[in-house]
Amino acid sequence: MGEHTHKAFDTDLQDLARMVAEMGGMAEQQISDATEALDRRDLVAAQQVVAADARIDALQREIEAKAVLTITRRQPMAVDLRDIVAAMRISNDLERIGDLAKNIAKRVVVLDHEFRAQQVMRGVQHMTELVLSQIKDVLDAYARRDLQKAVAVWRADEEIDAVNNSLFRELLTYMMEDPRNIGICIHLLFCAKNIERMGDHATNIAESVYFMIEGKSLTDERPKGDTTSSTVVPFDA
Repeated sequence: MGEHTHKAFDTDLQDLARMVAEMGGMAEQQISDATEALDRRDLVAAQQVVAADARIDALQREIEAKAVLTITRRQPMAVDLRDIVAAMRISNDLERIGDLAKNIAKRVVVLDHEFRAQQVMRGVQHMTELVLSQIKDVLDAYARRDLQKAVAVWRADEEIDAVNNSLFRELLTYMMEDPRNIGICIHLLFCAKNIERMGDHATNIAESVYFMIEGKSLTDERPKGDTTSSTVVPFDA
């Protein structure tokens, strides 16, 4: 490649990284807004989350198109190709995180405003904080090419699973105590499961960052502490 071609290729890679960072910020905002709408039973805020998901979807498509065009024009090899593939993979995971936030927002409309399980909501908020921290750290690992931070995110997923398991047991107790709680508790179970799945996508991103830097996949057994998967299947968009 000539100097001009090298500079153009570097610009393409920088554009992809910038777009991924922008998409990550949007996904983080969606998570915060969706769980706040859930806590406050704020229908207007929930509808705004649902509407905003289209912007994340559009940016994911833009990243994918940019990546394909860059591969076609530049025919990158080795680490450069891994950078482009990582951007596509990460954008796919961020798009799914946005969908999961939208799913939570969609359930706000059907929740009973009279039922208030404060301990459950504290657990939901705690799990949300853990997930947001994971996403922030893994996106930082991507931007800084920080292998240790990416691996740390990958190994921390079990903490999110533990909170989800605790919420699962708590909500089952509410349902057994009073059958009138079953409907809303089922919705809250789905919401908690959606947040737990966001943590899974953060772990996916950590694996993509590892591959981008090292050129190989993580070979350790993936940490997983979720015991609710066979019982609750999240509602997908």
